Amino acid sequence: MNTLRMKWHNFYYPLLITHHYMHEQFNFAIEVLGTISFAMSGSFAAMQKRLDPFGVLIIAFVTSVGGGTVRDLLLDIPVFWMHDLLMCALILITAIFAMVFKSIEKNFKVTLFIFDSFGLGLFTIIGVQKGLNAGIHPLICIALGTITGCFGGIIRDILLNRIPLIFRKEIYATACIVGGSAFLLMTKFTSLSYTFIQIFTIILIVAIRTLAVKYQWQMPKFYGYDQNSEM
Repeated sequence: MNTLRMKWHNFYYPLLITHHYMHEQFNFAIEVLGTISFAMSGSFAAMQKRLDPFGVLIIAFVTSVGGGTVRDLLLDIPVFWMHDLLMCALILITAIFAMVFKSIEKNFKVTLFIFDSFGLGLFTIIGVQKGLNAGIHPLICIALGTITGCFGGIIRDILLNRIPLIFRKEIYATACIVGGSAFLLMTKFTSLSYTFIQIFTIILIVAIRTLAVKYQWQMPKFYGYDQNSEM
């Protein structure tokens, strides 16, 4: 019996280690792609306002790390970018690439929307997973995912003297909430692979944002406009 148990252990344990390693690598890829997406989003938003290169770099940085910083402070854990020079270097390289890329990309609005949508989906997943790893209630995990996805954009828009997207008519935070909820429900009640659920959730959030803009979906309002109201 002991010999059989040892054989099973020798067969199963390496597979477990390999699966864990692949899972960690995929999570790292999500974080890298999310950082690049929001750094590009911040850079293009800053260039729309004609900021100088230093201003572009600052906006790219706060867009990329703003949501994660608020999340980590709420979880009372070390802020992720203060111990990870790789992410800081990645933001710098992405911002420089965006400034070079602008010479051939004229449609800032479309480019900004694409990168912002993907960053929203990728960072929402990271926030939800951070909450789950900390043993937080699932509903709070959804809130953490929404904060991670949205707060970088909020800080970006405030610094650029714009009303943040989350407070405007576009579907924004709602996409994070729907995506985070779908992620938790699928991990709880389905036997689908974790990686598939992550990818599906990201695509779902991006799809909701895209369809909301294309078909002008809006949250219901409880007021009307008149001639003296602010637009």
